[in-house]
Amino acid sequence: MKDTYKIIGVDPGTNLMGYSILEVRGKEMKLITLGVLKLASFENHQTKLKEIFLQLQEIIETYLPTVMAIEAPFFGKNVQSMLKLGRAQGVSMAAAMTMGLEIAEYSPKKIKQSITGNGNASKEQVSKMLNTILKQKIESKYLDATDALAAAVCYFNQTGNPLFGVSKYSGWEQFIKENPKKVN
Repeated sequence: MKDTYKIIGVDPGTNLMGYSILEVRGKEMKLITLGVLKLASFENHQTKLKEIFLQLQEIIETYLPTVMAIEAPFFGKNVQSMLKLGRAQGVSMAAAMTMGLEIAEYSPKKIKQSITGNGNASKEQVSKMLNTILKQKIESKYLDATDALAAAVCYFNQTGNPLFGVSKYSGWEQFIKENPKKVN
């Protein structure tokens, strides 16, 4: 992974789709932009999917991220809604793939866990914690946008943050073998 790169975070949706661009320089993250694609005015589902594809490609061309962190649809009670979200996610991923981006997909629970330490945190709690993590006031009236930012920060936490990039060990023997100077 390069020392400086950008992540596009995406919270799929067919009426509102959240997105964010997060710049990573070494161990520091900086929010470049966040917002939502407003899709409710488009007359049918196919047109919404086309707009998602085109608008995400435009965002990618503008900010040049190298990776997309995207929230996976979760199973809810409404199967029709889940199918529409899955299509929005698929079109988002296709837009990223055609632009050469790496894609990382995270469940909502994994993203919340990564940001707040609690996989059952509310969207509001995630939004407030992002202010603390990024050390800035994040201005957005849409939780879809902060959810997209949370996906990007989750990617950083899973891959670029030394606090989260700790090796996983199968036991004490492996830990000792890989860290002999830490043993007295």
